[in-house]
Amino acid sequence: MFDLHRLRLLRELKHRGTLAAVATALSYAPSSVSQQLSLLEAEVGVPLLEPVGRRVRLTAQAEILVAHTEAVLERLERAEADIAASLTDLTGTFRIASFQTAALALLPTALGLLRRHHPHLRVHLTQREPEQALPALLARDFDLVVAEEYPGDPSPRPAELEQQDLLEDPLHLAVPPSAGTARAARPAAALRALAGHPWVLEPEGTAARQWATALCRAAGFEPDVRFETTDLVLHQRLVEQDHAAAFLPGLAFGARPPAVALYPLPRTRGVRRITTVVRRGRSDHPTVVACRDALRRAACERP
Repeated sequence: MFDLHRLRLLRELKHRGTLAAVATALSYAPSSVSQQLSLLEAEVGVPLLEPVGRRVRLTAQAEILVAHTEAVLERLERAEADIAASLTDLTGTFRIASFQTAALALLPTALGLLRRHHPHLRVHLTQREPEQALPALLARDFDLVVAEEYPGDPSPRPAELEQQDLLEDPLHLAVPPSAGTARAARPAAALRALAGHPWVLEPEGTAARQWATALCRAAGFEPDVRFETTDLVLHQRLVEQDHAAAFLPGLAFGARPPAVALYPLPRTRGVRRITTVVRRGRSDHPTVVACRDALRRAACERP
């Protein structure tokens, strides 16, 4: 029988990419990780790693082992959920990752609900964009991720993850004060009128950037992106101070009324889905259920 600890190290290598990253994540010495994987190779009887330049990659046989390891770990996740369900109180540490606007608009209320109803549960929150948070969820750095999905560009979800819809968040065109002609126009014309205006968008490679660029191109222009940041509070300030146009989601405002002119976008292109994502096998874990319930209540209570 193969050693589960060594199998998990092989799985970690698949998700983290390098022996050094595995060692750092698990607080091991790289030589220790390498030694354990060598022992696993001896157990299996076939090579599991092959050199590629200065790195290594998994062989086809290693990929087979990792697939079976995922199935074993999923069963262990379900066993953990069943044991937790048999208890009367939630304890331990639960790690959440969320992108900025959801963290600002939903998490404080959700954390308050969790503290009130489950005082012995320790919750850790990390602000992390979905592009980085979802791979970290697979690597077991987090227990739940609050993610976003932009219209026309659904992000692929690995089979090892399960997601659940939380809410729909309307997206708006935010017009800077000096764009007078755009202010007076209808929404579709307002976007075209901003063709020559500076823009603030999220960085290249993010789903938000891909969606925004596609929307501008459909309106007939390439956005002049002068500012790049994932900080939507800064997006608002740049629009308010007349430095840029932007696309802003409803969650970005909270109880604070917007200080800029906003135009709705067509529903088929103007609503993003907010979801919660967990590893397969953990959806029924009482802590996951409690956290998702707290987030849903927070979404219902927001202004």
